[in-house]
Amino acid sequence: MLSETEAAELLSFLSPETRPDVKGQTTEYILGMSGNRDGCRFLRSKADLLHAVFALTSDPSIAIVKDCYHILINLSADETLHQVLVADVKVLPVLLKKLLDPEYVFADQICSILSNLTRHTKTCKTVLKVLQEEAGLSQLVTIFCTEGYNKKANFHYLGPLLSNLTQLPEARDYMMDKDRCVIQRLLPFTQYQASVVRRGGVVGTLRNCCFDHARHEWLLSDAVDILPFLLLPLAGPEELTEEENEGLPVDLQYLPEDKKREDDPDIRKMLLETLLLLTATGGGRNALKDKSVYPIMREFHRWEKDVHVTAACEKLVQVLIGDEPEQGMENLMEVDIPEDVEVKLKEADVKEQEELEKEQEEMRQEEEKKKSDAPGTDKGQDDGLTR
Repeated sequence: MLSETEAAELLSFLSPETRPDVKGQTTEYILGMSGNRDGCRFLRSKADLLHAVFALTSDPSIAIVKDCYHILINLSADETLHQVLVADVKVLPVLLKKLLDPEYVFADQICSILSNLTRHTKTCKTVLKVLQEEAGLSQLVTIFCTEGYNKKANFHYLGPLLSNLTQLPEARDYMMDKDRCVIQRLLPFTQYQASVVRRGGVVGTLRNCCFDHARHEWLLSDAVDILPFLLLPLAGPEELTEEENEGLPVDLQYLPEDKKREDDPDIRKMLLETLLLLTATGGGRNALKDKSVYPIMREFHRWEKDVHVTAACEKLVQVLIGDEPEQGMENLMEVDIPEDVEVKLKEADVKEQEELEKEQEEMRQEEEKKKSDAPGTDKGQDDGLTR
């Protein structure tokens, strides 16, 4: 790694007055450093270098600005640099001001940096505080939902940013303020096909909001009607009985033969986890049962191949077809679990994870074997999820 003398020399090359070619070579060198852990660790102790790099995000050279933003993206991906960037370099006010500019070329890079900085609670709180002072969460949602707000940016990474921010109760309070129409504006993006990042960010936001069980009734009511937006990406083209179709929300009845499910297994798993959260209360369980969620899950389970997603589906199905909890334990989020039971549950989770990984490895080996064998007939298998 660089000596103190070499670091000081590097800093001198980052002056705004330095020749563009020398500045460009220097930022390119630092970009390489920021791409590995040792380089990040070195830069973490050089706040003056980071100040200089951040200042060059206003350089006249587009190439230099681009390098500097990529450096900041790399550094913000390292949690140990978060406080340096936020508290020492004070990047947030400048980044947020530029993000709001509908003509700014590097808005997407800013979204990535802010998304990285909000992954962990401590820095996330700082970002939300400065965001509320500089712009407001409402402005962020407006940008996200306004097509063409900035013709030079797509703002897809505002999705993960909103998801990260809703780790915090105060952000969730804003998103689910009944006097505003915020969460409702996000719902259509659960099926936004142009970007898996945007879809995943919105689903993550909805999942976080569903941790607030006191708002489940409102989320499931006509005021929000969250259920169809969670179910539709999981529904396929399978033909259901007339009785099953009639019980479903209107948007899920008699789906066409070319209906496709969500491609990304992580998003499918988050959707299932969100539905499971909604079953934590008696009202939520009744709503999902009344809306015939089970037939959709039954067909989904038959179709799903990812073992982790299948496990999430099976947990939801067990709640949908199981007996109601005894009196006094209707709200599963408020039930106190005895310590010995909690230990057993954790052990069961570990065992389940090991079994899932073993099953996944066996499936992988089977796929490899199929590739090396001559083509044969796929006999299929029973999923065992019938009533």
